[in-house]
Amino acid sequence: MAQADPAGEGEILPVGFAGPLSGPSGGVGKSMRDAVQLALDEANRRGVLIAGKSYRFRLVAQDDRADAATAEYVARYLVRQHVVGVIGHWNSGASLAAASVYHAAGVAQISPATMSRKFTAQGYPGVFRTIPNNDALGRFSAEYAARKLGVKTLATIDDRTPFGQGLAQQVAQIARDLGIEVTGSYSVSGKTSDFNAPLIEIRKRNPDLIFFGGLDWQAGLLAKAIKRLKIGSRLMASAGTIGLPFLMQAGADGNGALVLEPGLPLDRMPGWKTFRQRYGQNFDTDVDLYATFAYDAAQALVNAVRQANTTEPSAIVQELHKLRFNGVSGPISFNGEGDLLNPLFTMYEVKEMRWVPVMQINGGTVR
Repeated sequence: MAQADPAGEGEILPVGFAGPLSGPSGGVGKSMRDAVQLALDEANRRGVLIAGKSYRFRLVAQDDRADAATAEYVARYLVRQHVVGVIGHWNSGASLAAASVYHAAGVAQISPATMSRKFTAQGYPGVFRTIPNNDALGRFSAEYAARKLGVKTLATIDDRTPFGQGLAQQVAQIARDLGIEVTGSYSVSGKTSDFNAPLIEIRKRNPDLIFFGGLDWQAGLLAKAIKRLKIGSRLMASAGTIGLPFLMQAGADGNGALVLEPGLPLDRMPGWKTFRQRYGQNFDTDVDLYATFAYDAAQALVNAVRQANTTEPSAIVQELHKLRFNGVSGPISFNGEGDLLNPLFTMYEVKEMRWVPVMQINGGTVR
């Protein structure tokens, strides 16, 4: 796997990154990419000695456009580059499409953002994530709606993706178990800006809450449409919505929207202050929420390579299963399927066009 370093500073170990570097989600992808670069640069400065030989990590970043077909192509390219592991992909559709390619090559895949339960349920030993799965996300979202908001009726809309649809179904299922009436479940294209058809149907029942499973920019357009059609329902969106794209699309119509995001608020993450300082000194991109999870994913891969003391992919995967360390986002360790052992969440609300944390959830149930 190692390649000669023309600078003569040790052999090169390529590390893959895959995510959206263009399009509506390009800002998120660039922030994750830069966080991975930061982790690799820091590892190189400390020195990378494996089996007595000196190495340097080199990032090989690819734009998957948050598209499943492109993601599979990108995965095949990264495998041909003999990467020691891949940090990515961002959205569940892309990660699921690429996972079988990495699995066939025996290459570890650590996603900093994929939440679909299907991702780790495939049984691939080299699949990991530094973010919770949507089973827990859906459960806590529904519990918050029932126990904190007093919601009695709920409708869901999803974008037909593995993440969005799976999360909306999970929320609806848990909501029913908690005594909430689900008045309807609707699906739209993941690329549409037209929510009129489902909203006109939803308006007939006027539920207390509309849950949306989909991407941030769509959630912002949905918030505007709810206000335009004078629907009294409150909006709760899926994780990944916090950030500027939602606020820019929704404007003042986004006030009151809720979203449950993985991890602690950035300023409460244990390593946030020094991470933000180091990031700002090296990059001019905004620090997105998922940058911390990407940084921790890269740290996990670096630590596994060091502990394996080899560049052999199967040994790196084995060490990933044994890892225990404190990352920027919190404690990092994985169960047998590659999921986080102790996921954390924060509920946010838009107040005066700003995302404000309103509740921290550290496992258990929402009370």
